[in-house]
Amino acid sequence: MLDFFRNHQRLMMALLILIIVPGLGMVGIQGFSNYFDESSYVASINGHKITRVEYDNAMRQQLDRARSMLGAQFDPKMFDSPETRAAMVDSLVQQRALSDETQRLHLTAPDDAVRRALMSNPVISSLRKPDGTIDVDRYKQMLAMQSMTPAQYDERMRYSLANEQIPGSIQQTAFTSKALAQNLTELAEQKRDVQGLSLRATDYASKVQPTDTQLQSYYDAHRNDFATPETATIQCLVLSPSTITAASKPSDADLKKYYDDNIQRYRTEGEVRASHILINAPKDASAADKAKAKQKAEQILAEVKAHPDQFAQIVQKDSEDTGSASKGGDLGYFARGQIAGSKAFDDAAFGLKKGEVSGIVESDFGYHIIQATDVKPAATKPFDEVKGSVLNDYTTQQGSKGFADDAQGFTDLVYEKSKSLQPAADKFKLTVQTATVGPKANPQLPQDNPLNNAKFLAAVFAPDATKEHNNTEAIDVGNNTLISARVTDYKPSTVPAFDAVKDAVRTKVIVQMAADATRKAGEAKIAELQKSKSTDGFTSQIAVSRNDAQGLPPAALGAIFKADASKLPAYVGVDLGADGYAIYRVNAVEKVAADRLTGAQQQIAQIYAQADMEAYVDSLKARSKVKLSQAPTTALNQ
Repeated sequence: MLDFFRNHQRLMMALLILIIVPGLGMVGIQGFSNYFDESSYVASINGHKITRVEYDNAMRQQLDRARSMLGAQFDPKMFDSPETRAAMVDSLVQQRALSDETQRLHLTAPDDAVRRALMSNPVISSLRKPDGTIDVDRYKQMLAMQSMTPAQYDERMRYSLANEQIPGSIQQTAFTSKALAQNLTELAEQKRDVQGLSLRATDYASKVQPTDTQLQSYYDAHRNDFATPETATIQCLVLSPSTITAASKPSDADLKKYYDDNIQRYRTEGEVRASHILINAPKDASAADKAKAKQKAEQILAEVKAHPDQFAQIVQKDSEDTGSASKGGDLGYFARGQIAGSKAFDDAAFGLKKGEVSGIVESDFGYHIIQATDVKPAATKPFDEVKGSVLNDYTTQQGSKGFADDAQGFTDLVYEKSKSLQPAADKFKLTVQTATVGPKANPQLPQDNPLNNAKFLAAVFAPDATKEHNNTEAIDVGNNTLISARVTDYKPSTVPAFDAVKDAVRTKVIVQMAADATRKAGEAKIAELQKSKSTDGFTSQIAVSRNDAQGLPPAALGAIFKADASKLPAYVGVDLGADGYAIYRVNAVEKVAADRLTGAQQQIAQIYAQADMEAYVDSLKARSKVKLSQAPTTALNQ
């Protein structure tokens, strides 16, 4: 099929024109492109589009939560996978389906519920005044910083409470019986006291001597186990920001120009550390209240000028900024624009020298008296000092720009010049690399190595590459990286003759026969122990549970808990294959503490509630009109 396209490019172009042009005439160029361009949204449900912006915000919140929980162990690559992105889209679809159902049922939240929810918010509670009421002005200021009014925040809270009613009702009605909780808890937490005895297969290996007939029979039954894997020797080209920048070295003039054009990157903004006294006078206060506050500020300023060394004590006595008064009014270091209020505050603070005190400064919050306790002037690092950083920044920018400019041309050229990678290498100044690969990822290579990409390897071992020796298409392996390859030598999988692998066959047969002999010896030993009840050869006793296996293999744990607890001691055997045979003596069963049952019953009820909720949301999705757009290719827009 690819050969047909290559050999009939003009015909295919004519067919595309015949198909596309009438469509342009009917709906218009803009309408036609919008019809196909679904990149602005990731899904729609019942006609409501879930935009890429919503997806990005949700993914960003998830990354922030993970970063907060994992700290230094946080790795954003964990979230940049098709499965994670699909799960996020599905979560947004579920949320919208639940919201639609809430509206369909006309569910809402009463004013009292909204008020209680607001008052239970610790941030809002911190705005309480000494008389227990909320400081309305500070509440409005806090919301204004989020571009919201109290009415808008109330509606958001009402909407959130309404959406919680369905999940809440399902959660409250979920239950589990005491008998079920007891049975499940005993299964999970019951402990059994056991001793172990091991029979090693290696002890029986010297006792088995397979015949040539047995070796031939094993080879005939397991021929594919001895097959050599298929391999391909390839030439490949990698286009990425790093390979683009590696092809050219910037001159000092290029770096100096970049430095000059981006001087702010290498500039440290000036900072001031200041303390202040605040007399509250919100901008919507009456003229009389403002005048009274200003008069009080002037009286305090006079006291400060009379006793400048007692600034911190005066702050604690008179400042109405509860957040900083206890710290002597200290606001820490800040740059311009970091202190909310007004430009006048910044101008006053940055106009002071260390130790100086300002006059009365008016802001949106009231009247301030500012003392500069330290000043860090702005500074620009000289070019020679930051040349290494400039080089990194320059190459990163040029690499990203170069990749964006060259990606389509690279893709087209490796396709059009399908019998060689050299034209693309020459045009984009890339180095043709060679490698030998198999159809599966090489565990010795890093997982993010392009040669380990599953889509790339599938293209390499496709008939068009192995038989026709055409270039593969330019494969996008993520991280702004394209790779194309050409197979120069292909070796299919082959099964060697019996004589060539006879020694390997012998090794496998001996292992199998030794394992069989060990198993038979173990079964005979169990029959003997069931009569004698002997403990000779067993290890010291340990207590195991399904939650604490004490290092025992899963097969052993399963056998131990299948033993009849009414007939103790009980003996069970576990075939460990090439590792031998293990026998376990179950001596006693420890009952689960009664105080564990109540908590277990609640936990199991929560699990049932979660399952019920998932089933309910699935039913909502099933009867909704859900359409998935093109899945996001990255966790966040880059």
